[in-house]
Amino acid sequence: MHNPWLIDEIDILIRLALALLLGGLIGLEREQSNHAAGLRTNILVCLGACLLMLLSIYGFSDFVDEPNVRVDPARLAAAVITGVGFLGAGTILFTGKSITGLTTAASLWVVAAIGLAVGAGFYFASTSVTVMVLLTLWLFNKLEKRYIKAKKEHVISIHAVDLSSAMNKLNAILDGRKVIIKKMYMEDVAVSDKRKNDNETLTKLVLHIIMPQRKNEKLMQLMDDLKKLEGIRWVSSE
Repeated sequence: MHNPWLIDEIDILIRLALALLLGGLIGLEREQSNHAAGLRTNILVCLGACLLMLLSIYGFSDFVDEPNVRVDPARLAAAVITGVGFLGAGTILFTGKSITGLTTAASLWVVAAIGLAVGAGFYFASTSVTVMVLLTLWLFNKLEKRYIKAKKEHVISIHAVDLSSAMNKLNAILDGRKVIIKKMYMEDVAVSDKRKNDNETLTKLVLHIIMPQRKNEKLMQLMDDLKKLEGIRWVSSE
């Protein structure tokens, strides 16, 4: 009769190799997308989770028959999920306007789950999830970029000597490029000119705009058009 608490070295090697392969496939996609957690990180997470799952199930087989010892194979698995949560939190960045790294953190969490599944012997489930994760990261990313994130918000600051004279042309440029103004405000700022040893008061117009294209070239073209307007000293973008 097969003992569920025992495993031979060949099976251990197969599970560790599969964890390396599946974690490497997801890590390769993250590496090609230039994310913080790349190939090696995903491989190590998947391998470590697989090893801890093997340890949790088979590492304490000598104590199974002890009357005062209770073996719980899920205990180390729960600890792995908690530990990967801290690792994933390190990949999340708050840049002031947006939060990045959530997908990478989620992929690390799934990679850990794949490693646990491989360590427990769920080959079909772990392989299927790996394929689904790759489809999610690659295919859905293409769809998201094309249909969901086709519009992106930018903040443009315009400094002008006399902004009122340039407003009509500015509006024409924005309308021509199908730019939507989400929010705008103006304020007067004093700028020192070291060459003339005096101060000059400029009007600062801050525009929160939404552009229909995601390419940076479109934003640069818009800024170039705004810089050419009469009375505008400089234009900056955030």
